[in-house]
Amino acid sequence: MKEKEIIKLWKQGLSKNKLALIYKRQYNQQIKIIRSEVRNRHSGRFISNYEALGYVERVIYEYLKGK
Repeated sequence: MKEKEIIKLWKQGLSKNKLALIYKRQYNQQIKIIRSEVRNRHSGRFISNYEALGYVERVIYEYLKGK
């Protein structure tokens, strides 16, 4: 999920907690796909709700600060 997508969904009315859940789900799905190959089975790391919320809040804050 790109930063522009997060901003777009936030402007549409989604809360930052809901955005964090969506971001976490997509990020962890990508990690699962990467880890499905034997060569990369230890690559990447799953993120928690708290880490996803931190990322979403940082994106929204940077957007508001730049405005």
